[in-house]
Amino acid sequence: MLNLNYKIVIFLMGVLLLFNGGLMLLSSLVSYCYQDGVTFEITLAAFLVLSIGALFMLFGRQHEKQIQKREGYLIVSLGWMLMALTGTLPYLLTGTFAGFSSSFFETMSGYTTTGASVLNDIEIVPKGILFWRSTTHWIGGMGIIVLAIAILPFLGIGGIQLFTAEAPGPGGDKLHPRITDTAKRLWLIYLVYTCLETLLLWLAGMSFFDAVNHSMSTVSTGGFSTKNASIAFWNDAPIIQYIITFFMFLAGTNFVLSYFIFTRKFQKIIADEEFKIYLGFIVFFTTLTSIVVLNAEGISFLGESESIYRIESSIRAALFQVVAVITTTGFVSADFTQWTPFLTIVFFGLMFLGGSSGSTSGGVKVVRHMLMIKSGFLEFKRALHPNAIIQARYNNKTVSDAIAYNILGFFILYMLSFIIGAVGFGTLGLDFESAIGLAASTLGNVGPALGDFGPSTTYAALPQAGKWWATFLMLLGRLELFTVLILFSPFFWKKN
Repeated sequence: MLNLNYKIVIFLMGVLLLFNGGLMLLSSLVSYCYQDGVTFEITLAAFLVLSIGALFMLFGRQHEKQIQKREGYLIVSLGWMLMALTGTLPYLLTGTFAGFSSSFFETMSGYTTTGASVLNDIEIVPKGILFWRSTTHWIGGMGIIVLAIAILPFLGIGGIQLFTAEAPGPGGDKLHPRITDTAKRLWLIYLVYTCLETLLLWLAGMSFFDAVNHSMSTVSTGGFSTKNASIAFWNDAPIIQYIITFFMFLAGTNFVLSYFIFTRKFQKIIADEEFKIYLGFIVFFTTLTSIVVLNAEGISFLGESESIYRIESSIRAALFQVVAVITTTGFVSADFTQWTPFLTIVFFGLMFLGGSSGSTSGGVKVVRHMLMIKSGFLEFKRALHPNAIIQARYNNKTVSDAIAYNILGFFILYMLSFIIGAVGFGTLGLDFESAIGLAASTLGNVGPALGDFGPSTTYAALPQAGKWWATFLMLLGRLELFTVLILFSPFFWKKN
């Protein structure tokens, strides 16, 4: 029998459920304030989750305060599954969706910050439920487990196992020797960004409710909106779109660099290789998209109120959509699949890019692409100098072979997961464009896909089996493959 510390796993499941239930109570308060008619149902859901969480904590109270790698992977994977399962209760009790499959899909899309929705008419949904949708984004963005680490200091050294199992990117950057302090600082930055964006959007003309919800979706790189047209609803308010674009960019940047902003260590930001390439990608693809859009005929914005041929309008639309896809936020100000086949292919490629490591974005991440390209070019040198020891460098530091192999292994598994994901959707009868678009979007936690599931449509037309398949891919992508797939490995369950 594998020697696992099951009780701490169960105990922490209970803690996470208490978080979930507490945030549901906050949603019920919003519901009460707006008198949307579903306050009782959301409150009931909250108390059910709180009760289950309390029982879990009671059962696992006599645990050893030690977390090894196996427990870390189990806690993260099971924690996300349990949060998503219980997170469906507000939807189910209010009858927001017709069945459990759609409710679970929407919840997982929220926690994984994918932003794909099966709601055809968002604007008729009660405000308490809309707030709950945005809340799932917000707690899933920085990470449910990172929140637990920030609040539960007893985890101590063991907390690093949870942090590394969940943190997006090749490795979690620490701001402080103690992992709990790192988690607290990351969450403080996260909260500051959310509050600041809310204030700016409110001042720019959004209602306070819309400002709060869109801020939670932006800083988490989620993409849930309170409007059917998403951000295209504000195409006649450029300032709102520029504010959201700026905070999407920040959310897609390594949060360690955000910490350097607050501590005025600007030189470290300028010197960071990943940041420079991340910024370079955005500038290059925005310029390319703007030029194509300006020169193309018959292009129109979703809900546009101004001419596409105006330079400002074109640049704004291009910048917004490039940043939205690279950071995997998935907000929509225009249907980029209508911007010529060339740009459709470009945006499809951007779904694989991802933001910076240590950000809330999904995808492969810029640093991985950068190091793979560097390693590829170094093979030319190794071919000419077979006896020389040649290693890639990142931020003036040598990248170890272990990290290089990890990145290579991740990319191979990512592309393999994409292919299997697309085959799965194709098996369900979807056309080629829709299948590859769905696989890339769900695995990369992007949101909008291609074909029948493009930026101007929802995922409502997905068959039930397709929703479950998409849900699995969203979880797989959010937890960076290894954390989930290792549970299916026989090595994980073998006693050492």
